[in-house]
Amino acid sequence: MSADASRADRLDRASPLPLWAQLLDDLRSRLGAGELDERFPAELELAADYGVSRNTAREALRRLRNEGTLVSARGRRPRLNPGIRQPLGAFYSLYESVAAAGLTQRSVVRSQQVRKNPVVARRLGLSPSAPLVAIDRVRIADDEPLALDEVYLPEAVGRPLLDADLGSGSLYEHLARLAGVRLSDAEETLGATTATVAQAEELQLPAGVGLLSIERIGWADGRPVEWR
Repeated sequence: MSADASRADRLDRASPLPLWAQLLDDLRSRLGAGELDERFPAELELAADYGVSRNTAREALRRLRNEGTLVSARGRRPRLNPGIRQPLGAFYSLYESVAAAGLTQRSVVRSQQVRKNPVVARRLGLSPSAPLVAIDRVRIADDEPLALDEVYLPEAVGRPLLDADLGSGSLYEHLARLAGVRLSDAEETLGATTATVAQAEELQLPAGVGLLSIERIGWADGRPVEWR
């Protein structure tokens, strides 16, 4: 019996369980056994191997993507999600963490301006009326929205970034190159929040979904220079 026929026989056409759900279960079993670590089959290949329609294969793949098992982009073969690792208790750059996971990344800059925020200014040890450089971006990894990124810097530190192209590269690299400021330490507070309608739309998620919230104060030369 061929491998293709064997896979097709794994699905029970008489079962009340939808074929996509059976296919999903079988793919999870194969993933658990390490069978698909090196190469994950594309939609058409799955449909042929299991003798199912493209819609059935597409639904199983969609479920694997939604649960974070797979990553894929238009025109590309699905692949296992390598994960994005962020060290705890050490300074790290999200840009570098995403790059280390082998994902292509960019940012959509929504705003890049000087404005006042008394709450953030106090957290940076500044007068409540101190002007701040505010940068608001959507972080993209492999064409999928990853994070909403809001950054405040003292105007004296961040002004060189106002005219910079922040759609690519690390913000910290831009800061070091243009302002001569290198962050060396950070304090973070992690929490959970519920996406607003606007946030869910920007992240392409259902309204009301839970989000990880990270608040960071970055330090350079013993002083706070970033609230993110």
